[in-house]
Amino acid sequence: MVSALAAITERVEIGTLVTPAGMRNPAHLGKIIATADNIAGGRVIAGLGGGWMDREYTDFNVPFLSTGERLGQLAETVELLKRMWGEEEEVTYEGKFVTTNKVVCQPKPPRKIPILIGGAGEKVTLKLVAKEADIWNNVAGHQANLGHKIDVLKRHCDDVGRDFTDITVSQQCLVTIARNAEEAGPMADRAQKIFGGHMGDPKGPIAITGTSEQCCEAIQKHIDLGCTMFVMEFFGRDTLEPAQLFEEEVASQFR
Repeated sequence: MVSALAAITERVEIGTLVTPAGMRNPAHLGKIIATADNIAGGRVIAGLGGGWMDREYTDFNVPFLSTGERLGQLAETVELLKRMWGEEEEVTYEGKFVTTNKVVCQPKPPRKIPILIGGAGEKVTLKLVAKEADIWNNVAGHQANLGHKIDVLKRHCDDVGRDFTDITVSQQCLVTIARNAEEAGPMADRAQKIFGGHMGDPKGPIAITGTSEQCCEAIQKHIDLGCTMFVMEFFGRDTLEPAQLFEEEVASQFR
């Protein structure tokens, strides 16, 4: 799908949120991403995570390891991909979960592919973000805790000697935008009932919910915390309608 979108678009960046590292052979995944980025002319973002849904693995007879082991897979995969996309012509890698023997990745990506790591785990995931990621995406279920998670990430950056400002902070979120206040409340109620906690709390303290003005205020709260990238899902029977309203009355205020 990424390759198909790459072929029919010209400017938009394209990626996944997120590809679990252990679902695929990591060297093969690296070649796939590099090829897609060549098709795109340098617009792919490599979105990676540890995975959480067992069926994404077991349906294909891929081992669904423990949380700690999946995060180990993620760390080794990121390390391998960076080497594959770098200047080495052949990469041999011997890790606990990832191994390659003189793997070749040609053609190389046309740009340094940004690596996005998604997740909210404070001890392992955010430490890996501090060491390796260009973009960190906070999952929707932890949107209300964004400020705290950013503080944790800053401490990890200090520990590994990384400048926190080198990392783009991204927030996965549900947007429930309404044309007036009378519509906003019931819409948030429906979203909460349908999504539960999967896409966060549409009535949370920084949820992007309500009128255009309220959505602008919520986005500014994210920006004030240090979050400058949003991965949005629009709520509605026809999502094109709220997306159009958002483009006209909210996005236009932040250009």
